[in-house]
Amino acid sequence: MILKALKKYWHFALLASVFMVLEVYVDLRQPRLMAEIVDEGILGLHNGGISDIGIVTSTGLRMILVVIFGGICGILSGVCTNLCSQNFGNDIRKNAFRRIMHFSFSQTDDFSVGSLITRTTSDVTQVQNMVAQLIRGCVRCGMFFIAGSIALVSLAADFGSVILIAMPILLLEVAFVLWRTNPLFRLLQNRLDRMNTVIQENVAGARVVKAFVQEKRESERFAKSNDDLVDTQFRVLILMSYMRPVMNIILNLATIAIIHIGGLRVQDGSIAPGTVMAAITYLSQILNGMMMLAMIFQTVTRGITSSRRLREIMDAEPPIQDGTEPAPAKAGSISFQNVSFSYPDNDASVLRNINLSVEPGETLAIIGETGCGKSSLVNLIPRFYDATSGTVEVDGADVRSYPLNDLRDRIAFVLQKSELFSTTIRENILIGNPDATEAEIVSAAKAAQADEFIRQQPDGYDTPVAESGTSLSGGQRQRIAITRALVKHAEILILDDSTSALDFRTEASLQSALREQYRNVTKIIIAQRISSVQNADRIAVIDNGTVAACDTHENLLKSCKIYQDIYASQVKKEA
Repeated sequence: MILKALKKYWHFALLASVFMVLEVYVDLRQPRLMAEIVDEGILGLHNGGISDIGIVTSTGLRMILVVIFGGICGILSGVCTNLCSQNFGNDIRKNAFRRIMHFSFSQTDDFSVGSLITRTTSDVTQVQNMVAQLIRGCVRCGMFFIAGSIALVSLAADFGSVILIAMPILLLEVAFVLWRTNPLFRLLQNRLDRMNTVIQENVAGARVVKAFVQEKRESERFAKSNDDLVDTQFRVLILMSYMRPVMNIILNLATIAIIHIGGLRVQDGSIAPGTVMAAITYLSQILNGMMMLAMIFQTVTRGITSSRRLREIMDAEPPIQDGTEPAPAKAGSISFQNVSFSYPDNDASVLRNINLSVEPGETLAIIGETGCGKSSLVNLIPRFYDATSGTVEVDGADVRSYPLNDLRDRIAFVLQKSELFSTTIRENILIGNPDATEAEIVSAAKAAQADEFIRQQPDGYDTPVAESGTSLSGGQRQRIAITRALVKHAEILILDDSTSALDFRTEASLQSALREQYRNVTKIIIAQRISSVQNADRIAVIDNGTVAACDTHENLLKSCKIYQDIYASQVKKEA
């Protein structure tokens, strides 16, 4: 996944590496220039012990120019690295979100909203950081280690023994720390998932929390998830904190060893004092490179963990797949043939042996007690879920044979919960049909009994809507959602208990508009109230996952005991 996404930006990665090589070359060049200043400019070893200010000046200017060049290369390397890593992260985040948008409902439930948020934010950032470190850090550390070691040994072969002793100790420490921290990184991201879930639930459900005075309870729940996250992070940081002090000790001991060996060689005249200074600088660069490499390993390990979590999203195959058959002509007929359904990971049957047909332009109402399977039944039509057995047909074709976009393009669906987005009322309506004209928007809003209250808003149709539509009442949200469905001009309209927040008068006006203006549209209306369904062409009574009866209001009052009981509990009590 990473290599495929990076392929698009390989030129930035290559340029960043080239500029980093030049920057490190400059850093490795500095110790020899400093040795030249000390040995020739100050001590005058080849000039009878007489200092030569000219050498100090000229070499100093060369050092300044080299440093400037190295700085420019470092800046360019950083720019190219960020262009590569940021664009890469941008693509990964978009691809992950696009994948999530094609998830089935069951997949979203399995991952949880909090986890999906973490994966598209924190995990992408970790992978992005890993890419940046690999481009810059590995080149830098590798050059310091290889070229620095060669340069150090070229000054005096004895200096190589210091590297041979110090390096295995450093590598063992790095390996130990990474071995202990590696399993903690996945735990860390999982606990971040949990914390994000708690935040998401409480922000979305803030009104429930306040209504039941549960601020203290939810604060304690968040504190627990946050403490778990901090505890895991603390364990990681404690392990990482061992690394730098140990490395500093090794660096200082190695420096002492270089000074000792260098002092002996200066005494016997085999090397000059400036060479010892250069050797100390090279050693510092090599070991600091190793310390940096340890931090890179940490970032890479964490990035690999996040990459696996992202791969779980990218590799997840939605159980609802596109059909391959050409879509039949649009008409609006629906047929359930021996349909049974159970939710994923749940063996209990929600629907059993459903046989039901709806003719084009017909209005079918569905009524039944809470939890009897009404919403589950209509969710099978646009393939939010697939039937466990049996066949659901739209316009004479199995819904599983349709390309999903073609199928759902025929259906306008108003869910039980009216989901609105934090944009204007107009933009929320245009989700149903981005090409709708102003006249179509107003016509649909009037039919949904929404036009009047929308015009009373501060900016009318251009009034902003708060997140989740919280700036509007429940009835207003439902009417905007119905407007959004009507402006789609679909052949099938499904209202899943989407008028529950409307008063009787407003609902009656809505039903009248649907009968008059949308008489050719096939309508399925789920409701709890008799008044919402009695004018339908037919009413299906669902009882414990089966169709107990399906007939007109008048006939059901004569023949269906369940419908009689519902009617008696509502109408007669009101009377």
